[in-house]
Amino acid sequence: MSFPSLLPVAALPFPEIDPVLVQIGPLAIHWYGLAYVAGIVFAWWYARRLVSNPRLWPDGTLPMKPQDIDDFVMWAAVGVVLGGRIGYVLFYDFARYIANPADIFAVWQGGMSFHGGILGTTIAMYLFARSRGIRPWSLFDVVAAGVPVGLGLGRLANFINSELWGRTSDVSWAVLFPNGGPLPRHPSQLYEGLLEGIVLFLVLRLLTHSWLKLKAPRFVSGAFICGYGLSRIFVEFFREPDAHIGYLAGSWLTMGMLLSLPMVLLGIWAMATAKALPRSAQA
Repeated sequence: MSFPSLLPVAALPFPEIDPVLVQIGPLAIHWYGLAYVAGIVFAWWYARRLVSNPRLWPDGTLPMKPQDIDDFVMWAAVGVVLGGRIGYVLFYDFARYIANPADIFAVWQGGMSFHGGILGTTIAMYLFARSRGIRPWSLFDVVAAGVPVGLGLGRLANFINSELWGRTSDVSWAVLFPNGGPLPRHPSQLYEGLLEGIVLFLVLRLLTHSWLKLKAPRFVSGAFICGYGLSRIFVEFFREPDAHIGYLAGSWLTMGMLLSLPMVLLGIWAMATAKALPRSAQA
């Protein structure tokens, strides 16, 4: 959808923020990489607090030790990076990487899939939980509760990088992206950051601390993946699809929607079937 009569001067100017935060010689620290690190650190810190609060768990029995969370951080980082990269290669640009296999390892050029990242982290969580004798769903719940902050920071970094911008629009807050053509566009990265980051985190905080849903394993996980899926599907109506993929049907269905729909269904199932543990249940 475009608006040929729209004048670029009606749009908000794109803020001049260098995607590189600090550069020392050949070493560059990008906002996008910093967002990943900050998201992982926050999720680690928040998970430690959750597993240290007996009020949140059945009969006050903690499901794991804070040290378990410390040990899991490396597993999570590997799962996010490998899963995110492999997911992008498979779901979004398979033909290119088959033709140029060496590009698969050029992660500094960008190209990460959230759906692949969450799958990689889920596998890492399951393997780690089984190796420590922890209920897998309780670990899923603890990790999921802190993930939205990292998602929000990541979308903010996408905005700074002038990537994944939205469709052309005549709304008063539309932005002229430097590489988005002559017409103003929805700042869809900010929409997604608001929904996936702030709103979803607050919803999960309500579930964990007010409704005490950590006592019913997989409810919080289900709320997270369902909430993310719904947020992503909504924002896809404003986000420009990847040029090499385009729309999958008509002028509305995108790959992001297609990958998010199973998440919504899985999340609904998880919440509907979650049951509170007996008071005597042990980790």
